[in-house]
Amino acid sequence: MKLNTNNNAYIIIYSAILVVIVAFLLAFVFQALKPMQDANVALDTKKQILNSLNIRGLDGAEAEAKYKEVVKKEENREGQKIYECQINGQDIMVTSLKGMGLWGGISGYVAIDKEGKVFGAYFNHESETAGLGAEIKDSQAWQEKFIGKKIWDDKGNVVLSVVKKVEDPASQVDCVTGATLTSNGVDAMIKDGLKNFKKAKEE
Repeated sequence: MKLNTNNNAYIIIYSAILVVIVAFLLAFVFQALKPMQDANVALDTKKQILNSLNIRGLDGAEAEAKYKEVVKKEENREGQKIYECQINGQDIMVTSLKGMGLWGGISGYVAIDKEGKVFGAYFNHESETAGLGAEIKDSQAWQEKFIGKKIWDDKGNVVLSVVKKVEDPASQVDCVTGATLTSNGVDAMIKDGLKNFKKAKEE
């Protein structure tokens, strides 16, 4: 008996079978590639942490080796990750940061020395505008402006901030030109993250 390929039932069954096969193949490929994807994400995270420690430009193997060398302990405090590190005999703490920019999520890491000053910083974003808000990630020069800045005042309040006009060079960094809203997001992220960091370390 010849199949009627113009029959509605045939078309529906054929389409359903095709969808099942494609879904199976996609699931198989996803599962096959997942370990590689997870490894790439983990390596990228390690590179970001190293960037915040002013260790940049390493390839995969170099970054893995350097990370093992300098990161001595990792903690997770209610979603905020804290890393105890050692650079040239100096104890450095690194804390993760999360916030919102103009178009989506932003994140970063701030490295803190024993005097409560910024040892280094690195910021990332999901979808900020290239050449403007994306400069929080793309501009190493802007990230390096944070180095040496005071983080807390004598009462433990976070004074490190991103501002349109710097009035206190000891604790303030000027915002990214043309990206005020993204810069405001970085400022809020820093204040929330470092406040939570201090609270976590005092508990």
